[in-house]
Amino acid sequence: MSTTTAGYAAITGEEAVLAADTFDRMAAGIESAARCAPATVRLVLTAFATGGHVLLEDLPGMGKTTLARALAAVTGGTSRRVQCTPDLLPSDITGVTIFNDRSREFEFHPGPVFANVVIVDEINRTSPKTQSALLEVMQEEQVTVDGSPHPVPSPFLVVATQNPIDLEGTFPLPEAQLDRFLMRLSLGYPGEEAELALMRGALQTTPENLSAVLDGTEMARLAAIADRVIFADPVYEYVLRLAQRTRRHPRLRAGVSMRASIALCRAARMYALADGRVYVTPEDVKALAGPVWGHRLVPLSGAATAEEAAVLLDEVLAEVPVPGPHENRR
Repeated sequence: MSTTTAGYAAITGEEAVLAADTFDRMAAGIESAARCAPATVRLVLTAFATGGHVLLEDLPGMGKTTLARALAAVTGGTSRRVQCTPDLLPSDITGVTIFNDRSREFEFHPGPVFANVVIVDEINRTSPKTQSALLEVMQEEQVTVDGSPHPVPSPFLVVATQNPIDLEGTFPLPEAQLDRFLMRLSLGYPGEEAELALMRGALQTTPENLSAVLDGTEMARLAAIADRVIFADPVYEYVLRLAQRTRRHPRLRAGVSMRASIALCRAARMYALADGRVYVTPEDVKALAGPVWGHRLVPLSGAATAEEAAVLLDEVLAEVPVPGPHENRR
């Protein structure tokens, strides 16, 4: 067997089924509070379980914040919210060191980033200087204030929301900031029945009333199981060919980086596990290419919108041959 699971015990079907049941219960809780597509909920859960951050891009009033709060509730962690405004300072996010007159010592007062799920609302409405305050903590899970590192709780997830970049009063995120997000997702409008139910004031569970499905220890165990999901060499090579094609695309100034390829592989393992499978398929890769790679593409014209990225990735996926079904488990 040619996989990267060498040194690990092979994942069992029972483990995969139990993991899939955990995902189903978390998804059911979120969907009861946030009226969004089940596919989107599955992607958000995949990102969180993988240890990646999520950028929700959509128009105001689409339920982005409700989704993030529901995620925090079902995963049993603490959550804090940051409302971004043009006058927000970096210390308003990370925390600040203050001199204590009684003890005659400097004390660190942690900011809202010290939580398991940090909801950063309308991240592109704050200045680039404040946006950059999230760079270190999203990559290293710590903040450095006055030269002293302060680790944040584990697991740690940033769920940032942003309005489309062409709306007034926004500061587009730079490539380095975008690369910190594992996925960029869009909720879109709800279906007719769901929107009618909301308009009628139909009973809906609030995030605060959701029960936790698992805790941080169980989340770490889920990640360890995903590390043992079979990822066959032909599927690895498929990801590599896709990445190389983005780097040679005539309408792209820059394709995806090595970090983006690794991120896609990690997410694909968790995505397969959430489906109750012990191996990754090319279909998993294709389903995740848009959410994981779309915001990392740099077209000749500038930053790619979700729609532009989808078109470019569709072209790439159409041009690269897909491994046969018999190759997925070898």
